[in-house]
Amino acid sequence: MRLQDEPDIPAQINIVPMIDVIFAILTFFIMSTLFLTRSEGLPVNLPKAATGKTDRPAQVTVTINKTGEIFLNKEAISLEQLEAGVRQKIEPQQQLLVVLNADEGVNHGKVVAVMDKVRRVEGAKLGIATRK
Repeated sequence: MRLQDEPDIPAQINIVPMIDVIFAILTFFIMSTLFLTRSEGLPVNLPKAATGKTDRPAQVTVTINKTGEIFLNKEAISLEQLEAGVRQKIEPQQQLLVVLNADEGVNHGKVVAVMDKVRRVEGAKLGIATRK
């Protein structure tokens, strides 16, 4: 006795489970980024002050171009004079932010030497500028 052949059903791809997984991953990333925000304190209603002001540190820019020349606030300076030049920019009882702009083609040793000179100055904080 011969059984009847079953009709061929065309193959189907069910994408509903894949869509569920994608939405679950998306939800995870949305929820995790909400917790990455930095909260610096408790939420309070701060009072207003007419004489209040923002105290930002003074800023100096040290630039090293692709030929290795060093500039302090757009004025050429030698590596030996850099420490004294930064020291002159510091005011008493105030911090100085030194931003280092170095061309990506500059020798690594030159950048480290400049950073070393800036770190010797008491009261100077060093920051390295980059682009996004």
